[in-house]
Amino acid sequence: MLDLRFILDNLDDVRQNLKERNMSADVEALASLAGKRSSLIQDVESLRQRQNEVAKSMKGKMSKEERQALIDEGKALKGQVSDLSTQLAEAEAQLQDIQIQIPNMSHPDVPRGGGEEQNKEIKKWGDLPTFDFSTKDHVDLSDELDLIDWDSGSLVAGSKFYFLKNDAVMLELALIHYALNVLRKEGFIIHTTPDLARQEIISNIGFNPRGEESQIYSIENTDLSLVATAEITLGGMYSDRILEESDLPLLLGGLSHCFRTEAGAAGRASRGLYRVHQFTKVEMFAFTTPEHSNETLEKFLGVEEQLFQGLGIPYRVVDCCTGDLGAQAYRKYDVEAWMPGRGDEGKYGEVTSASNCTDYQSRRLKTRFRREGGGKPVYVHTLNGTAIATSRGIVAVLENYQQADGSIVVPEVLRPMMGKEVIEPIK
Repeated sequence: MLDLRFILDNLDDVRQNLKERNMSADVEALASLAGKRSSLIQDVESLRQRQNEVAKSMKGKMSKEERQALIDEGKALKGQVSDLSTQLAEAEAQLQDIQIQIPNMSHPDVPRGGGEEQNKEIKKWGDLPTFDFSTKDHVDLSDELDLIDWDSGSLVAGSKFYFLKNDAVMLELALIHYALNVLRKEGFIIHTTPDLARQEIISNIGFNPRGEESQIYSIENTDLSLVATAEITLGGMYSDRILEESDLPLLLGGLSHCFRTEAGAAGRASRGLYRVHQFTKVEMFAFTTPEHSNETLEKFLGVEEQLFQGLGIPYRVVDCCTGDLGAQAYRKYDVEAWMPGRGDEGKYGEVTSASNCTDYQSRRLKTRFRREGGGKPVYVHTLNGTAIATSRGIVAVLENYQQADGSIVVPEVLRPMMGKEVIEPIK
């Protein structure tokens, strides 16, 4: 969340940022509550000061009547402190409820716009594949090659669940292995992470684990939910910790399953593996100093580009506009891979994203660092980025490498892990 003092000192900018992000929060009520909270704090401190004076006076010599008067005043003060403390706690809770609805500020260079149509393309890489035959999407290709069992997935767990089969299993593992190797070479400490997280961690990262708008699956009668991304667990690893400046940037890689309700998602663009309830992902996460978060975002984007260049899959990079930013992000880049199966002429589809969240997450996580010169600990900046979401990675590989005979050429970087050069129908 944003610093309260920053919000109060920049109310006009905060209002404009809310408007540009298509979000709402009662900033006026927040300002009023902040004033009420400040007044209550002063009143409580004044009463406690008087309590101390009364207690000190009780140690001196005095008449019985004087002592009883002090006792009565002490009791009254205790009740007043209790009442005001309750009001203060209520005001602080209401204040934070509004404060967490206010999104991060936006980088000055972020395009202004209401939705993904206003995202700004900043680069392209690769030549689009040409085919002298009628192309198919990954759903038809996987059916013909016996790679994915959609019906059994629906039978066992419901729609948008699936079984990977045969070479699709090996392809997923190859993508994971490939991504983890690249991250390790780039200085990331790699992990497998829990698939569950406590509600407090999920909320502090900036996700809503409960409520009608949540994209999170929660476990009934527990404080746990299935994670939508390893961003949650990697960020939570250093909750309530003070790091040393010499530890930063701390680069983490995480392999996890991801679970999302994907409420309301439909249409051809969401067909098959592109938008599902469960998938496997290799995630990047970083803790940095404020001075280095922007360059770390560029590093994350560079790793994502390296991965898809290695796969030989054409892509474009977009700078996401204000209306397409999540609440946590100060700036976000999406990498969109070319997917020939998306319509008659194909189109780009998001495969990775990278976000700089500045201190928006760390403020609630209470993750700080100590400068080498000493002084008061400072909130770290956090960043997250997708290395490989295997579901969409499989889509991109199958559709870009399809052949006229129905086979799929395996990208060269994956062949050592796949153990073959071509995926062919099982005979």
